[in-house]
Amino acid sequence: MGLAARATQPFDRPPGRDEDPVLWLQLLRSRRVGPVTFHRLLAEHGGVEAALKALPQIARTAGVEDYQICPLLVVRAELTAGRAARARLLLHARPGYPAALMDLPDAPPILWARGNEGLLGRGMVALVGARNASSLGLRMAKRLSEGISGAGLVVVSGLARGIDAEAHKAALSGGTVAVMAGGVDVIYPEENSGLAAQIVEDGCLVSEQPMGLPPQTRHFPLRNRIISGLSRAVVVVEAASRSGSLITARDALDQGRDVMAVPGHPFDARAAGCNQLIRDGAVLVRGPADVLEVLGMPSAPAPDLHPAVLPVLPPPHDRAPQTRPLPETAALHSLILARLGPSPTAEDQLIRDLSLPPAAMAQALITLELDGRILRQSGGLLSRLD
Repeated sequence: MGLAARATQPFDRPPGRDEDPVLWLQLLRSRRVGPVTFHRLLAEHGGVEAALKALPQIARTAGVEDYQICPLLVVRAELTAGRAARARLLLHARPGYPAALMDLPDAPPILWARGNEGLLGRGMVALVGARNASSLGLRMAKRLSEGISGAGLVVVSGLARGIDAEAHKAALSGGTVAVMAGGVDVIYPEENSGLAAQIVEDGCLVSEQPMGLPPQTRHFPLRNRIISGLSRAVVVVEAASRSGSLITARDALDQGRDVMAVPGHPFDARAAGCNQLIRDGAVLVRGPADVLEVLGMPSAPAPDLHPAVLPVLPPPHDRAPQTRPLPETAALHSLILARLGPSPTAEDQLIRDLSLPPAAMAQALITLELDGRILRQSGGLLSRLD
């Protein structure tokens, strides 16, 4: 039976009464029932069906009057949406559920999975970092992801822009898992829709949230604990001193996972979180070999970074400088500054990263240099001054 056919079925065998996905969803989607409460109810009452029957009385004892469990209509609508998205429902401690999550006290009782859920049974390493990643940060994420994937591990991240997206792209051929903050059928940010479609084909999207639910702020910390829980180690590439990536790292420590970080320039705010983690005992990462060494694995061959494999620059007739309107010029300056930090970056690498004509870039760089926003160093290196 092919993957597409299996993905429309919640189970590979007829479920018993306490393995009925309708009951699981009905209990979990009921008011005031989260993962910890769900597991406690099962432990106290011996099963999902018994917990559901006891729930209204438990609520009354707690002073909640007129308590109603989640209506069957809502549950069946979610199951229908799951089938429409070709997603599979995985139940805690049942076949297909990731073994890595089993030791978590707040393990998701259910997971929706779209794609190759077999990847959830393999060894994983999380790569997370800043959304407003620098050029150096993106290159490091790509290098780490390629090396980790080349060693046979699955790269897991959160499908955010920046470091997350770069990590997923580089690991597509070896398998990557994206943990969603909303439903697995709601792609956020929208700009990553194409990447998400590739992951469904070559990797797996997972979420504990209901189908069709747009992500909300409170969902992201919940997602982060799943990213770290699935992983043998969490590697932070770039992170501010207060960021979701540091929440993932703290979750990893609480869950007994290894935490690693890529160091950065002390003046770069995007490196503050990583430097803090290293100061507090995280393993310093210089490349894939450092990650694999901590995991007791042999190093994968380094990716080919020869200039011949880099994108070809536009032909000369496309490079003539153009007069840009002020809003467009300001946007270009912001784009350049967002990619630069105190650590020097090669000008030609910046041009490739931004996919812009060199002549237009040269004009913008001269303006930024005259304004005192960037510093041009020998060897064609650039760094940001503010």
